[in-house]
Amino acid sequence: MGPDRADPDGMAESPARPPPDWPAGESRTPRRVQRDSLPEPHRNPWKYLPHDFPGHGTVYFYYAAWRDEGIFAQLNYDLTALARVKEGRKPEPTASVIDTQSIKTSTNVPVTSQGTDAAKKIVGRKRGILTDTIGLILAVTVTAASLSENALGIRLLDQAKSTYPTIAKSWVDTGFKKAVVEHGAKLGIDVEAVDKTPEPADSMS
Repeated sequence: MGPDRADPDGMAESPARPPPDWPAGESRTPRRVQRDSLPEPHRNPWKYLPHDFPGHGTVYFYYAAWRDEGIFAQLNYDLTALARVKEGRKPEPTASVIDTQSIKTSTNVPVTSQGTDAAKKIVGRKRGILTDTIGLILAVTVTAASLSENALGIRLLDQAKSTYPTIAKSWVDTGFKKAVVEHGAKLGIDVEAVDKTPEPADSMS
């Protein structure tokens, strides 16, 4: 397995990068240190790792390799199953909930990766998640804010059904339209739109 080709953070030029023949060659950095050096996603830039960790190029190299090998995805899958069993559920979920949120981006974000959510008048990105009924994340997507709820919903349904073929039900809010319902039906998922507006207090028993 070689290094990540995309290399969006410019790690390819780092002198701390392991030799090109990895993993045939052996790294002198212990795997525990490599693992513990990974920054929390979307918060710490690679170059700002603590000084007692390996060089940021080395850490990024292993992160990219493990990501491409599907190790992080497998960890999430296994931990989700364990958490569900602990809550008295079956390891594989059968029902899910989808939601999206548009958020503003910082001034240094590439223009090509953001857009305008016309309904919410937000310039930035849109994130969508699909969770099980106890809130465990099963699928995630991040796009420009200009993409529709339907586009994100379809992506999330595809991701979730691929990883969790047992999913047969999904609840969405009324911002999602007919296209998501029809796509879900093709996947064997009953997508139901529900109104998130709370009922007036005097109408509740």
